[in-house]
Amino acid sequence: MEHFRRLAFCMLYLFTFIWQLSAQVKKIPQWERFEIVLQGTAKGNPFADASLTATFWQQGGDTVNVQGFYDGDGRYVIRFMPINPGVWYYSIDSNIASLAGKRGEIECIPAKADNHGPVKVRGLHDFEYADGTVYYPLGTTAYAWIHMSQAVQEKTLSSLKKAQFNKLRMCVFPKNYGLCKEEPEIYPFFVKGHSDGKPVFDFTCLNPAFFRRLEKRIDDLRYLGVEADLILFHPYDKGRWGFDNMPMEVNVAYIKYLTARLSSFSNVWWSLANEYDYVKAKTEADWETLIQTVVVSDPYGHLCSIHGSTATYFPYWMEELTHTSIQDEAPVEDFGRASIVRSIYRKPVVFDEVCYEGNLASRWGRLSGPEMLHRIWQGLIAGTYVTHGECYQWNAGSMDTIFWAKGGEWRGESWKRIPFTRSLLDTLPHPLQLADVSRDHRTATAGEGYYLIYFGKQIQDEWLFNLPAKNASYRKVQAGTKYKVEIIDTWNMTVTEYPGTFEVGKTIDYRHYDVNYRKVRLPLLPYLMLRITVADE
Repeated sequence: MEHFRRLAFCMLYLFTFIWQLSAQVKKIPQWERFEIVLQGTAKGNPFADASLTATFWQQGGDTVNVQGFYDGDGRYVIRFMPINPGVWYYSIDSNIASLAGKRGEIECIPAKADNHGPVKVRGLHDFEYADGTVYYPLGTTAYAWIHMSQAVQEKTLSSLKKAQFNKLRMCVFPKNYGLCKEEPEIYPFFVKGHSDGKPVFDFTCLNPAFFRRLEKRIDDLRYLGVEADLILFHPYDKGRWGFDNMPMEVNVAYIKYLTARLSSFSNVWWSLANEYDYVKAKTEADWETLIQTVVVSDPYGHLCSIHGSTATYFPYWMEELTHTSIQDEAPVEDFGRASIVRSIYRKPVVFDEVCYEGNLASRWGRLSGPEMLHRIWQGLIAGTYVTHGECYQWNAGSMDTIFWAKGGEWRGESWKRIPFTRSLLDTLPHPLQLADVSRDHRTATAGEGYYLIYFGKQIQDEWLFNLPAKNASYRKVQAGTKYKVEIIDTWNMTVTEYPGTFEVGKTIDYRHYDVNYRKVRLPLLPYLMLRITVADE
């Protein structure tokens, strides 16, 4: 009897030990951040002198190598974003003896319902989240919002929540521009003194407090479902701070520090520059080096691109670039142009600047709301994507908030149409592309039996039902198929089902018409679109 009591006690002890050991293993949802904080020396310049890396691996599975970073006050941090569920083991290496040799493990559990993972390229021309959910970028622009007051930043987040944009173009460095002159509260580098009233920076010492603020805002965007399209460099400095004219070794060190801190954020995109060709201190070869530095330093392969001035196209064929980031309104001012750009690049095409809705004197900032939305739809119908921007200024010459530059509150009209536009995209069975790319610039297909036909500014009272025989790579239209039609007013945000169905006949000159040549009566309004889908039998 005593033997059995001892055996039972041993088994209970073993069970308790195993349970306690299991409870100590940190559980991290897929695509969330796991952080290791280590205390070490603050002597010398840890930003330049310290080396800290970690290897994470799964037995018989993936291996991910990550860089750690110095976070000030003797704190060293390693961040990891588990990409697969299951147990991950890790080991740490460093040239600081007290940090080296540490080992451990974490358990990655299934992702939370609202976290679909990082966005990546889907096929050739589109995007999806890591879990396979299609992602349609409907983004906007607030370049220097993180450099404004905390009150303005909170208003910006509230505005983004109302508008339901899912991407935001934003700068890491502050801007010195005609419509954006505010001095930031905090800088990316430590200030070692002042000269003529201007801060003088120690470019060998980054400022962790600045990056913590940036990280909080990136997390705030993630909670709203917004991708942070981070612009790493820009030309809007003009000697005020010198961030556009740093030596190449400082640029590289800054990128490595930024990627070490932010690569584990699931909603980060890298944009090497805004209007890269206006940064006169860098050559195209320099940009290629910096692009390669970002890609090599990011173990998760976040999306990466670079943006030029109007109609300046970087060599987007560069393997490290995942998509285009183009400033050029011409491709989306009329039908069919955007599809030409799409046909050139075997990667997603994003027109990140096509002028902005606003009332500025500058021609790039005075689109009407309907024109802004029209350009977005011209891009979407052609299988490309267009970024929104708003720059209203009520008091000329004042430093009031303009969303495009500083964030804050909306003043225009096109932003109100974004939730409706997203609702139309979210119901698509597949991403859009032109059904007959060279010969029909109004009819987009989203798969077999699903079409959107956009009329743009054209106003007409009727439309003869017809579809192209060609349907991109999908099955062609079959004679005898019946379709239903819905009239969509993209500006007034209405969907009206048209009575009856339409039956297509045989092919006539590469098109299918209704067998009775029926027409659709249309309201005399611009910006109409038809959604044509196979009718339920």
